[in-house]
Amino acid sequence: MRKFLTYIFIFFIPILSGCAEASLHDQYADAFLIGVAVGSDDVGHPYRFPMKKNAKEWALIHKEFNSLTAENLMKMQYMHPKPDLYYFDDADEFIDEAERHGHAVVGHTLVWHAMAPSWVFKDQSGGTVSADELQERMKEHIYTIAGRYRGRIAYWDVVNEAVKVKKVKDETGKLVEKAALRESPWLTILGEAYLEDAFKFAEKADPTAKLLYNDFSMTNPKKAQFVADMCQDLRSKGCRVDGVGMQAHWHLEYPTVAEIQHALDIFRAASLRVHITELDLGILPRPSGEQDADISRNVELAERLNPYTEQVPAEVLEAQAKRYEEIFNVLYKNRDIVDRVTFWGLSDGPSWLNDWPVKGRTSHPLLFDRDLNPKPAYEAVYNVPSCCDCM
Repeated sequence: MRKFLTYIFIFFIPILSGCAEASLHDQYADAFLIGVAVGSDDVGHPYRFPMKKNAKEWALIHKEFNSLTAENLMKMQYMHPKPDLYYFDDADEFIDEAERHGHAVVGHTLVWHAMAPSWVFKDQSGGTVSADELQERMKEHIYTIAGRYRGRIAYWDVVNEAVKVKKVKDETGKLVEKAALRESPWLTILGEAYLEDAFKFAEKADPTAKLLYNDFSMTNPKKAQFVADMCQDLRSKGCRVDGVGMQAHWHLEYPTVAEIQHALDIFRAASLRVHITELDLGILPRPSGEQDADISRNVELAERLNPYTEQVPAEVLEAQAKRYEEIFNVLYKNRDIVDRVTFWGLSDGPSWLNDWPVKGRTSHPLLFDRDLNPKPAYEAVYNVPSCCDCM
């Protein structure tokens, strides 16, 4: 038995050492970019870039990833909190850091109904701003931000979460799902034309960046088809829409591989490149049957919803690894249209899922744990290209 174990150990040495020397983005070099969003704990604090001084985190980022997204600091609420006030220092430093290490930079996001300061939609008397004024504010914001970083941003999430799926009654009175534009202040004040304005302003501000529409729950076929049709309609109006971002805040229980594949097929048929923009994989009990990422949801903390405060059982980590493997298998097989896969955070500790939809939970959705150690999911994702190429 001892001799057998020795052989096993010797056999695995080159595999283990190879994983230590190579990286995720090396493994997927012939497929798509492997990205990460950084800056989770800057929420509510627009004046700092919190990960810049953590050498261990940055060393891991620079080793494993070749695309970076600023999770919050480029959103309007933090970057443009008042009409004549912009915060550029943190974004400047973030982009400088990315460029020094050859990372593609993703700008996130230009037009979103959430995390927009209230002044955007108000006139000087506190009433609703006029359509002409709101259009001008959008234009000024996009020209200022996208224009400042012209030629330095690989991809812009131009419009974020503009589509919503609702339950409505059909002609027989049966409840069915229907996708439609979200009733946001942008839509209420400007109408559907705000989408066209956003993409045309973005292209004018930075003709070199690829322009994306980004949303959650895109494995819902009703939503995926609505978005595909919407993007084709925008193209017919002279807008350049280069692709779609599937946020991918997913779970052990959803979506199925077939649902992911069906969404990819819908976007392939519409000639839209696909970016997996915000990937994490929840393992905690779900408070409801919702499969979205609507930040307005807020559920009260309960013990049953927070079972792994000290340690995650090995079988749960293995289940997470298996799900990540299934997801990356389908993405790798569709690498003809998938341009990028970005994890929404580097490690479990700062993940936004610690506070959404249940504030105060101990969440474990990513490839690295709170001590930056790789979890079983890391190895599962790492090995997918090798396994697929051998099939």
